Amino acid sequence: MKYQGFPDFDHGSAPRVGVLMTNLGTPDAPTKEALKPYLKQFLSDPRVVEVPRLIWWLILNGIILNTRPKRSAEGYQEVWTDRGSPLLYHLQDQVAGVEKRIADRWGDPVMVRGAMRYGNPSIPSVLQEMFSAGVQRLVVLPLYPHYGGPTTGSTFDALAEDMQQRRWLPDLRFISCYHDDPGYIEAVAASVRDHWQHHPKADKLVFSYHGMPLRYLNEGDPYHCQCHKTTRLVAEALGLASEEYVTTFQSRFGREEWLKPYTDMTLKELPAQGVKSLQILCPGFSADCLETIEEIGMENRDYFMESGGERYEYIPCLNAEAQHLDVLTNMIERELLGWTSPRYDPAQTAALADALRS
Repeated sequence: MKYQGFPDFDHGSAPRVGVLMTNLGTPDAPTKEALKPYLKQFLSDPRVVEVPRLIWWLILNGIILNTRPKRSAEGYQEVWTDRGSPLLYHLQDQVAGVEKRIADRWGDPVMVRGAMRYGNPSIPSVLQEMFSAGVQRLVVLPLYPHYGGPTTGSTFDALAEDMQQRRWLPDLRFISCYHDDPGYIEAVAASVRDHWQHHPKADKLVFSYHGMPLRYLNEGDPYHCQCHKTTRLVAEALGLASEEYVTTFQSRFGREEWLKPYTDMTLKELPAQGVKSLQILCPGFSADCLETIEEIGMENRDYFMESGGERYEYIPCLNAEAQHLDVLTNMIERELLGWTSPRYDPAQTAALADALRS
């Protein structure tokens, strides 16, 4: 095997620190033709679908890739904007916001970039750009608050696969989750409070997280427990009683049993239980995307209203809100300590270090 290297690298150049922020991915266009390679890459990942490879290859290539791209394209057409895919432009805005904050505090040695696990910009292409620019120390922040094998674990796999082919490996710091980070919890709670300032509090607050097969929980994946901890901490910050909120799981796929209760089934049942108004948020998504805008904002609204509901309000993800960008930046800065120094005088630097460690 021939390893990738940089034969013309200047060994006297100052090393740079890189920050890579990643999210799941998006097709290049809301078309059947663009969805097919995207879905093939996504659904071929053994972290995403844990089925024997030969059996799954036959199902994927013989059935799913011949039927699902058209249906998925119709969903993406509902959410596509002049800027393209919502998940991509939110990532771009998040990177730009964090990059500005990092540059103001840490200066030029720190390079901030964004990449997608599936689709473009790809992790390998962005890593190549960063290493070509002299990055020798790398902080990776997958934008999933909750650790899950199919998301955070898969991101690490992509990094490892790329670096297995490189001659020179960087120092690496990987943020695997932040489901109970105080700043993140407060940012989610603040988004709900802000919504309540403009809309009356509903009968029920629904926390909807992306689902995963129940089998993954039984085999040790911490995702389910982390989601419930986030709900509990946000509810405590909002002063909610247990009957005022519920945790559900959305976006199930296939016939296997997934984490329950299911969001769609819950929303169909709530009106019969006397819940006529609800507000719903998706704290497991750092940015709005197909699963929040179309599935939660449109499809599940219809389920609730058709079942007798009277008021349904979706509270958007944190996206590139200033408080969210501050939270992401603070998490990254904790990892930067020891690798580079902020542009402050000694007293201010010590105070910053103490604040970040607390």
